[in-house]
Amino acid sequence: MSDRSQSPSERSSPEWSQYFGFESPYVNQADAIDAIVSAAEESGFLAMEGPCGTGKTMAALTAAGYLIRETDHYENAIVATPVKQQRRQFVEDLRTVNETLEDPLDGVALVGKRDLCPYGREGSFPEGKSVQERCESLRETTAELVSEDSNLEVTQRYTPSREGTDSPRSADEERWWDPAKARALVDAAQVDPEGGGAPLRTAGRSAPYPSTQPTTPPELVDSGDGRLYCPFEADWYARDKGSPVTFESGDCGVVTTEEFLPDSVGAGVCPHRAMMVLVHHADVVIGNYNHLFDSASRAIVDPVLDERTLVILDEAHRLEDRVRGLLTDTIGYSTIKQAQRDLGVLLERVRQTGRGAETIEEHLAYNDVELEHVDGAREFYGDVLGWLERRVDEEFRDRFDGYASGFAWESPPDDSLEIELRDPAEPEPDEFTRWAETNGYDGDDFRRLSAVGAAVEDALEASGVGREPVCTAVGALFGQWWERDHTEYFREIELERSDLDRRSVEKPWQREYNASLVMYNCMPSDRIKGVFEEFGGGVLMSATLAPLSIFEEVSGLEALERDGDPPRSVSSRTYELPFPEVNRASWIVDVEPFTKRNRGDPRIDNRNATRERYAYVARLIAESHGNVMLCWPNYTEAAWAAARLEAEIEKPVLLDQSTNHEETRELKREFVAGDPSVLVTSTRGTLTEGVDYEGDDLHVCAVFGVPLVNIGSPRVQAVERAYGSRFGEGNAFEYALAIPAVRQVRQALGRVIRGPDERGVRIVVGKRYVPGAIHSVHDYFPESERREFVRMKPEFLPSQFRKFWDE
Repeated sequence: MSDRSQSPSERSSPEWSQYFGFESPYVNQADAIDAIVSAAEESGFLAMEGPCGTGKTMAALTAAGYLIRETDHYENAIVATPVKQQRRQFVEDLRTVNETLEDPLDGVALVGKRDLCPYGREGSFPEGKSVQERCESLRETTAELVSEDSNLEVTQRYTPSREGTDSPRSADEERWWDPAKARALVDAAQVDPEGGGAPLRTAGRSAPYPSTQPTTPPELVDSGDGRLYCPFEADWYARDKGSPVTFESGDCGVVTTEEFLPDSVGAGVCPHRAMMVLVHHADVVIGNYNHLFDSASRAIVDPVLDERTLVILDEAHRLEDRVRGLLTDTIGYSTIKQAQRDLGVLLERVRQTGRGAETIEEHLAYNDVELEHVDGAREFYGDVLGWLERRVDEEFRDRFDGYASGFAWESPPDDSLEIELRDPAEPEPDEFTRWAETNGYDGDDFRRLSAVGAAVEDALEASGVGREPVCTAVGALFGQWWERDHTEYFREIELERSDLDRRSVEKPWQREYNASLVMYNCMPSDRIKGVFEEFGGGVLMSATLAPLSIFEEVSGLEALERDGDPPRSVSSRTYELPFPEVNRASWIVDVEPFTKRNRGDPRIDNRNATRERYAYVARLIAESHGNVMLCWPNYTEAAWAAARLEAEIEKPVLLDQSTNHEETRELKREFVAGDPSVLVTSTRGTLTEGVDYEGDDLHVCAVFGVPLVNIGSPRVQAVERAYGSRFGEGNAFEYALAIPAVRQVRQALGRVIRGPDERGVRIVVGKRYVPGAIHSVHDYFPESERREFVRMKPEFLPSQFRKFWDE
């Protein structure tokens, strides 16, 4: 593994200086910029740990600006970060860069379709349909209406306007739509102010259309009922897939939702389409991990991402967990049933006489699919549904006393339920696969389902069947179920609570739950490596990546360097906290480990020795100077601690729980705005990461115990087993669980000192933080942090607090 941390490039007059947004860089910031540029110029990747004060965001954007404008290596850059506050920071820093540039870097910040659809934002869609589903349906209908061979009757000629941002279409792309037909639909939907029509209003702007979706007017179609369509979508086609929104709409050339959403609504064009057009012309695209690793979200950026794209991946300590979730596939019970219906519709059509049946058989033959394959696939899906119903029914009978006699569905568990289909410690074929084999289904049957689905969808479309089939996608997932490795993918049945009113169901559990077959991704590094191979180079950065050598292993970077196609250089940088050490105190409170075995249940009446000791330590820390944040392994333990403190100290105690974003923000505002108080939360919560506490917002942060995820979960056990298989049995717990937990601890502790003039105390509580202790995690901290932490017994806390704050 190459390591440039010992030999930084030296540039007496930095070539990138014009792209740096401030007068002079922070300590280490210039080296960080040089390191990113050097790695990227070699088509390599840099793993960089830099705490608050390193200026990672500006460093990455400065390097991107230089590489895009001053070299032949890169045409654009994509930023991916899972934290909203960080996305805002990239927007602000890019605008700062642009303030000094004669030719600003064009930037766009992405947001999901659900937040952009004008009708969806205002609740204009019927209940029972998601914004995504309704939007896709309207888009399909609109595309059919504006196609050159549609039956829409338009007599006038129309030339699309060239004002705004041009269509991203390549010169050789064939235009299948007719802008004149699209313009006719737009004109037909216009609100008549004199007629008293009320326009749709959203994002502070009125659209030129009504608040309900219009239907095709009689004068444009020769027969049939009017069809619902989207005038915003039609306007995009009328502009020849262009947009009236430009980068000038944004502050300093960077366009966000605040600008392109209202501008699009006012102009009458689809905001999501306007965003897509901007993406095709942007120098810098700012999004989240979904835009790199989720196939649905990737579609919007995929046309502009290639080997001439620089990737900037922020908060990289979250990479494994986030990508694991994005790469996990589910096959829902209702979706399987829909796929079965798709096949049934086609078979019913074939049984009918006439030209329609012949057309279907011709399309099936063209795709090398026979009717018996369609019938076999439909029978397979029926068998799967029956097995799934019986398997969940058996599980409920085993788990819940009184199931099927009125008890279970009167008070079922509120949380989702998991039914593992194999022992997570033994990577062997799962129950469902074995059931399929026993019932005569083999790999050929599973693999054929996707081809059957595609042929059926093709035939249904040719027959004019007005439905949205899912049989291709479902078939592909079942094919992957058979093909995928049993170590790297853990098979389960997942049951999620449902609010739908279901009375006519086969099994009682279906009144309360939706069931899905799940392929849980345990080992995301291969997919991460594959995505990185598509780009020219990049930087993965965070305040908490240590140990970097292990991060490079689990993230796929080491494999990218070793056997990438082609192999890439991988380098690393680690920077220390740049603020004065005298402004902070770092302590290890040496008490027995806070483990499930030691502490027992989190009940107020549980007064065992471990809980009493930790309650005592929590009280000593809570009563110290200023605002104090106490972080516990999970929200349940946080609630226990808050209840104890409320009864034992005079300082106000605020409890954070797993709530929505707005409630969490309000709690934080209450914490930093009032008198000194104590905020009790989970170390894995939303207030311990990606949140700034500036000035006197926070004086002390203490982490109690090591915040391991639930090691009793089958999924967690399967992940540990997969990591053992890939990285060695002796490294499984360390790589999969302990190191990610310590990174979470370091994120929480990093909330305390956010500027050079701030002062604060960082505390970890428990024997496992002590160097040399049994199961110690001390060595997972960087050497610079280990050097600062001082070990002490709880009884010394009051005097040490007084000494620190007095000084």
